Amino acid sequence: MNIEQHITTATIAAVKHLYDQEIPENQVSLQDTRVEFEGQITIVVFPVVRFSKKSPEVTATELGEYLVEHIEEVTAFNVVKGFLNLTVADSYWLSLFNQDLLSPEFGLVPANGKKVMVEYSSPNTNKPLHLGHVRNNLLGYSVAELLKASGHEVFKVNLVNDRGIHICKSMLAWQKWGNGETPESSLLKGDHLVGKYYVIFDKEYKKEIEALKAEGQTEEEAKKNAPLIKEAQKMLLDWENGDEAVISLWKTMNGWVYEGFAVTYKTMGVDFDKYYYESNTYLLGKGTVEEGLEKGVFFKKPDGSVWIDLTSDGLDQKLVLRADGTSVYITQDLGTAQMKHDDFQMDDSLYVVGNEQDYHFKVLFLILEKLGKTWAKGLHHLSYGMVDLPSGKMKSREGTVVDADDLMAEMVETAKQKTEALGKVNDFSEEEKENLYKNIGLGALKYFLLKVEPKKRLLFDPAESIDFQGNTGPFIQYTHARIKSLLSKAGYDAAKGGAENVVLTATEREMIMLLAKYPVELVAAAKVYSPASLANYLYEVAKMFNKFYHEVPPIVKEEDEELKHHRLNISAVTASILKSGMRILGITVPERM
Repeated sequence: MNIEQHITTATIAAVKHLYDQEIPENQVSLQDTRVEFEGQITIVVFPVVRFSKKSPEVTATELGEYLVEHIEEVTAFNVVKGFLNLTVADSYWLSLFNQDLLSPEFGLVPANGKKVMVEYSSPNTNKPLHLGHVRNNLLGYSVAELLKASGHEVFKVNLVNDRGIHICKSMLAWQKWGNGETPESSLLKGDHLVGKYYVIFDKEYKKEIEALKAEGQTEEEAKKNAPLIKEAQKMLLDWENGDEAVISLWKTMNGWVYEGFAVTYKTMGVDFDKYYYESNTYLLGKGTVEEGLEKGVFFKKPDGSVWIDLTSDGLDQKLVLRADGTSVYITQDLGTAQMKHDDFQMDDSLYVVGNEQDYHFKVLFLILEKLGKTWAKGLHHLSYGMVDLPSGKMKSREGTVVDADDLMAEMVETAKQKTEALGKVNDFSEEEKENLYKNIGLGALKYFLLKVEPKKRLLFDPAESIDFQGNTGPFIQYTHARIKSLLSKAGYDAAKGGAENVVLTATEREMIMLLAKYPVELVAAAKVYSPASLANYLYEVAKMFNKFYHEVPPIVKEEDEELKHHRLNISAVTASILKSGMRILGITVPERM
């Protein structure tokens, strides 16, 4: 039993003994003692007052006297208004450190038997991944790893938007203006090549719209009547009807894109257990529409289109199948949700998608519930905000969005410049340098995007993210490398176990308390699907270690062997937690920097 559980149990016993009342466990409120007061654990006394019928100060004093008498580890107390601050003996913290934190099992959360799916990335096959996708991928990957680390069985899946009018636009433009260009002939990554033709389509389409407007059509009419858009719509119908030439071109161009995506994913360090493709799932949704019509959940309008009325739920009427029988996004998502559940039988399913789709997912989950899918209660939308850049900070290929490949390459280049300016890598081989620059550049990017709560919109400043001081990835990486260097210099031997006869400094006690929270932090962050709380905990650990390192005399020169070993133990556990936690965020911590 840890000290918090011990204090909770003893407080329940104290209330019974002192006031002959039964206090529910959930009303015993513990928190960390504030730094300006003596003690480590504080009981919030206000919930106890209704049982004691005495003032908060008197209640706290009586409780404090009881706990000091009945809990060996509680050595003193002080009362500040309605707060009872307890001092816990150093022997407890030392024993906790030696027995729990030095154990190879520390930080490993046992399996809880729950299966969770995390669907993330979901790219379109008509363009490369961009800055928004970077946040999506990093968030999806780290949430999946967080859930895994907190005891869940996790499946990472990627639903690829590989069909639809947007794909046909790229295909049509390549047909008209491509002159047989390929990734090999153009020396372009496949996704960049296909994206190039999507942009060409858009430019030519706009020209046609302007020409029709000049002839007297309205903007709306011109958009519908432009020959290019009509050709793209015909191509989509041809694709749905299985036209061999269209299907062949579609397969070729999508193949180029997948090769390009694979390179981007590898650089980014994300992976998937299974890929789903809309081209295989969009027809499934049509079966779900039939099911909905039979159950009376959907209704048909005179033009043959199929709808659901959600006005009684505070939403609106939603189209689920067009009059011409073609799917809309919600149709495909209904079918895919069923398919994924059939494949994996998971308890929960998480969709990592930007907040512009908040309404879409409200509707999707509600429709599935109305269709009687019991598993729909386990569906969650992990909504996240946009990423902005300070203007002029990054080049973008088409002048509108920042390409993920360009962003990552620029981050690595910035890391190289900053690291070389410090002059600490002169003895590194070229390969070591390349790895280091990549780890620092991508670590900076990942940490900066993950330390902010997903729901918040964020401003990503590349220069600010690569800073070796402050709440950044490189600061945590540097702290880890510094510890590894210290352990190496001191000839640290983990097999020697814990040191028994040492007196803790206040910072060492704080350090042990903070390190001990690691498993709890993992579970808490996983519960709210937020890598941000884990990222900020790791920053606190790195910051506290630096305080500890500067406060104690040089560890390597310490003559008291037991004290030296104890401080090396603290350093080693810190490095282990930083490495483990950063790995969950998808970040590599170098052994030396």
